[in-house]
Amino acid sequence: MKIGFTITNEDAYETVVFLHGFTGSTKTWEPVIENLPENVRYIAIDLLGHGTTTSPSEPRRYEMQEQLADLHELIISLQVSSFALVGYSMGGRIALAYAIAYPTQVKHLVLESASPGLTTLIEQKARIVADEKLADKIETEGLESFVDFWQNIPLFNSQKKLAERLKKNIRQERLHQSPLGLVNSLKGIGTGRQPSFWPYLEQLKIPVTLLTGELDQKFNLIAKQMNNSIANCQHIEVSSVGHAIHVENPVQFATIIKEQLKDLI
Repeated sequence: MKIGFTITNEDAYETVVFLHGFTGSTKTWEPVIENLPENVRYIAIDLLGHGTTTSPSEPRRYEMQEQLADLHELIISLQVSSFALVGYSMGGRIALAYAIAYPTQVKHLVLESASPGLTTLIEQKARIVADEKLADKIETEGLESFVDFWQNIPLFNSQKKLAERLKKNIRQERLHQSPLGLVNSLKGIGTGRQPSFWPYLEQLKIPVTLLTGELDQKFNLIAKQMNNSIANCQHIEVSSVGHAIHVENPVQFATIIKEQLKDLI
């Protein structure tokens, strides 16, 4: 199986790994990495079904444990023994799960607009139904129609104020995805399908930084609840941005990363 990734400053001692969100790719991190110190190795990974990574035909292949195994295998193959891990939204859920599964690998966990999952079976079932409807939308109406819909959901309202060039770049990144990969991501790694990691938050001993946008009320609340359960945790609410902080203000996002990971970079 092919896993797409980009790597900069390969000979550096310290490493930061980046995981994108649904409909994203390694490209989403480029403006952030451009504003980070050059003495650190940065690895951005295309998650299963996204970017240049393989899009398997079986939805079960996208489930959390499968994705964790893929990620761990890649990290080992790159001979990275420990690293800081940054994950956004879907990538944040996977990053959290990875830090719980491999606690000695991750030095610092940064979660941007991420969730540990849903706590009740009723919530999980409702989310599964909702995600399957989205998957059906891609299959029946096509990728472009889905992207038209997706970029206009309330979660991304704050992105409407972005420059036209940036909005075009975001749209193109989404349009370059594999329809099969997106469909099976919704079916296999959607929030309703993954295990709830709320009971495991207390196990985290590493430093954890939770980043949310001021305009993203839902994930602000989730982060506040997570902050109460993680021992070594800091929640930073970034002003004037929504769900995708690194997209709406990459310079500020990079500044926060530098401050939070100052012992590493």
